[in-house]
Amino acid sequence: MEFLSNKPLLITDTILRDAHQSQAATRMTTAEMLPALEMLDSIGYYSLECWGGATFDACMRFLNEDPWERLRTIRAHVKHTKLQMLFRGQNILGYKHYADDVVDAFCRKSVENGIDIIRIFDALNDVRNLEAAIRATKKYGGQVEAALSYTISPIHNEAYFVKLARELEQMGADAICIKDMANLLLPMEAYSLVKALKETVSVPIHLHTHNTTGTGDMTLLMAAYAGVDIVDTALSPMANGTSQPATESLVATLQGTVRDTGLDLEKMSGAAAHFRTVAQRLQDDGILNPKVLRVDTNTLRYQVPGGMLSNMINQLKEAKKEDRLYDVLEEIPRVRRDFGYPPLVTPTSQIVGTQSVMNVIMGERYKVFPKESKALLRGEYGRLPGEVNDEVRAKAGIKPEDVITCRPADLLEPELEKYKAEFKDIARSEEDVLSLALFPQVAPKFLERRDHPERFEAAASVHGKPADPNAVREITVQCDDSVMRNL
Repeated sequence: MEFLSNKPLLITDTILRDAHQSQAATRMTTAEMLPALEMLDSIGYYSLECWGGATFDACMRFLNEDPWERLRTIRAHVKHTKLQMLFRGQNILGYKHYADDVVDAFCRKSVENGIDIIRIFDALNDVRNLEAAIRATKKYGGQVEAALSYTISPIHNEAYFVKLARELEQMGADAICIKDMANLLLPMEAYSLVKALKETVSVPIHLHTHNTTGTGDMTLLMAAYAGVDIVDTALSPMANGTSQPATESLVATLQGTVRDTGLDLEKMSGAAAHFRTVAQRLQDDGILNPKVLRVDTNTLRYQVPGGMLSNMINQLKEAKKEDRLYDVLEEIPRVRRDFGYPPLVTPTSQIVGTQSVMNVIMGERYKVFPKESKALLRGEYGRLPGEVNDEVRAKAGIKPEDVITCRPADLLEPELEKYKAEFKDIARSEEDVLSLALFPQVAPKFLERRDHPERFEAAASVHGKPADPNAVREITVQCDDSVMRNL
C-alpha cells in the first residue's frame, strides 16, 4: 500500500489535557506539568493540547487551581509550539448553552491568555451550535478546528460525516477534526473516511482517537496512509487504554517513510521520564484506576469514551455499586437509542451515562430523570440526530409542543453584563466572571480560597488539622443533588 500523501505527519500531543482526563479524571496539577513544559516545547509538535474539556472544572473543584493561571503558566514556558484547547460550542466548557455574548467573551479571553487553536465541537453535530464560537475565534485571531463528533448508529455513516465536513468548511473552519472519542473508528473505515474527506474539503484533516478498543494505533496508521494531516497522540506514560495511542510508537513506525514526523525520540524520552513519575503518583493515590488501561473491545458495543468511563466508575464507587459496571454498560446503548442516537461526548456522554447509572441503580428504567436528561430530550442542547422514544419523552414530562426546534441560543438574551453585575463583589477580572458564569456552584468557593486564604488557615487552626481543598465528593458529572444522594 502506498501513502496518499508525501508530507510529514504532524503530531498534537495530549499529555497536558486529554491523556490525564481520560485516564485520571483530569487530576494532573500545573506543578506536575511545569518541569516538562520546555522539554515538550523543544520536541517540534504541531501543537500541545493543554486546556479546555474538563480541565476548567477539575482545576477549581479538585485541585484548588485557577485554570486561567494554568494557561498563562503554560504559555510562558511554551514559546514555540501552538497551544490548543477543546471547546464545546455553545456549551463553552460548561453543561448548558450560554448566550452568544458569553461565547464571544470566552473565545476572546482564551486567545488573549495564550490559546492558538480552538477545537470546537457540538455533542449533537448540530452546526447551529458552532456558529457563534467559529465566528468569535476567527474575529480574535484564533485558528478554528471544527470537529465531527464521530459515532456509529443507523443514521451516522461516511456520507453523513463528509456532508458535515463540507458544511463546516463553508462556515469558516481552518481545519476539520474527526473527533473519535470512544475509539469506534476502525482502521479500514478510517482510511476510507479520511480519503473521502481529503477529496471533498481543502482544509487540513486532524484525527483524534483513543486506544480503548486496542485499535487506535492501527487507526492512526491507516489514516496516515490515507493522507490525514495531523493526529493526536499522548506521550507513553499516560497513553493507551482510554487515552490516545502512544506518541513514541507512531513516530518510530513512520521513521524513514515519506510521512516521517521528523520528531526526536530522544527529546521525548526526557519528557516521558518526568510524566512516568506523575502517572505513578496518580496511580498510588487511587485516581488512575487500572481498569482504564485495559483493552476492552466491548467499547465497540457500548460506545463509551474514556472520560465517560472514568466518571461512571467514580459514580458507581460513590454508590458502592462498582460490581454493576457492566450492567450500566449494557444499558447505555438502550438509553442512547431512546434519546435519538446522540454521539457520546461531553455533555451528552455524561447525560446518557448518568441516566444509565440511574436506571440500573434504581432498579427501574427512567424512575428518575436528572434535569440534564430532560433538557436534552426537550431540545435545549440542540437537534437530536434521530427519532426520540415518545414514551420516554412523555415519562420525562415533556409534551410535543414543548420541544425546541430553533437554534437554542436564539432563545437566550445577552448574559455577560448580567454576570458581571451578579459577581461584581467576588470577581477580580473578566476571566473570573467567565469562571463564575460557567461553574456557579464551584467557582465561588474556589475564588474565596484563592482570594482569602487566611480564612481557611484560621479554620484549619481551629480544627487542629490542615484544610483540604480537595476533600470534595468524587462526582464530576453535574446532575441533581437529590439524585446523587439516592445513589
